[in-house]
Amino acid sequence: MFAVSLGEDGAELGPLEPWHAGELLAHIDRGREFIGQYTGLAAVVTDPESSRAYLVSYAEKAAADTGRIYGIRLGGRLVGGVLFRTFDVRHGTAKAGCWLEPSAVGRGLVTRAARVIIDWAVEERGIHRVEWRAAVGNKASIAVARRLGMTREGVLRQDHPRRGERFDTEIWSVLAPEWRAGRAAR
Repeated sequence: MFAVSLGEDGAELGPLEPWHAGELLAHIDRGREFIGQYTGLAAVVTDPESSRAYLVSYAEKAAADTGRIYGIRLGGRLVGGVLFRTFDVRHGTAKAGCWLEPSAVGRGLVTRAARVIIDWAVEERGIHRVEWRAAVGNKASIAVARRLGMTREGVLRQDHPRRGERFDTEIWSVLAPEWRAGRAAR
């Protein structure tokens, strides 16, 4: 497996594949309540079979060029990830997302990892628009969108059911010219 360094702290980014199912499940179990606050991942990955099925679905998306999933590792241990939920080269659009376990919060890991995958999408694959969705109360994810130079486009009211409630979702995006300008300024 390849891994891309995310900095001096030993953090790395690499693809998550079906054979990582046990590692993904152990990671989700370490942070299930925290991860489940704002994502459905904790409800989807509940046992070895569901963990493998989730990763197989992303392997199929990768093969069809319609999505990707990557793990963030710190000291060799899976602590989170970033993904393209959707990836449409023909239309030049992608929807990115993330998750972390509590032990990895506050280190800038998601921002660094998202920069890597967005840069790849824009520069190597020709994606023009990358969208980022975050629950209105998910301050950490909204802060990542800001650090990535994204623009807040609006709010989808009560569009996201989770744990028996409906939540508003903020929509953020960055366009390829904005991404390039932001990268040049960094």
